[in-house]
Amino acid sequence: MEAAQDFSNRTLTMTRTFNAPRDLVWDAWTKPEHISNWWGPKGMKTEIKKHEFKAGGDWEYTMAMPDGNEFRSFGQYQKIVEPELIETTANFIPMTVGVTLIASFSDAGEQTHFEFKVVHETEEYAKQQYEMGFDKGWGSVFEGLNTYLEGLKS
Repeated sequence: MEAAQDFSNRTLTMTRTFNAPRDLVWDAWTKPEHISNWWGPKGMKTEIKKHEFKAGGDWEYTMAMPDGNEFRSFGQYQKIVEPELIETTANFIPMTVGVTLIASFSDAGEQTHFEFKVVHETEEYAKQQYEMGFDKGWGSVFEGLNTYLEGLKS
């Protein structure tokens, strides 16, 4: 996994190659019955509250935190190019608000190259999010996806 930050354009980027075909990675990322199995930090159960997978459609996921509070993530899909690109607004309450996520999927032989961008409102906000643990947080989420994909392939 490689992580880089480009503060000049307010974007934090992660790339990853998953050892699974693109159609499987796409399904895992876009279908609620898959998302609930890997989305979020390790050990937290994700509940899909809303999932309208279309441009203009809303999504909302919640997770119970160990302290009893609820971690809520929600947004609206802006652009979907199946099976290549997903662009959505996103809020992760209580940690991150007002970002845009851009997930790109491309074939890499029998694997999938994945690029994930988080666009922030300002360069300062991007830097703050990076320092709060962007790599660790999203890295953990993508490790969960990788583990889930490996289980689907067996």
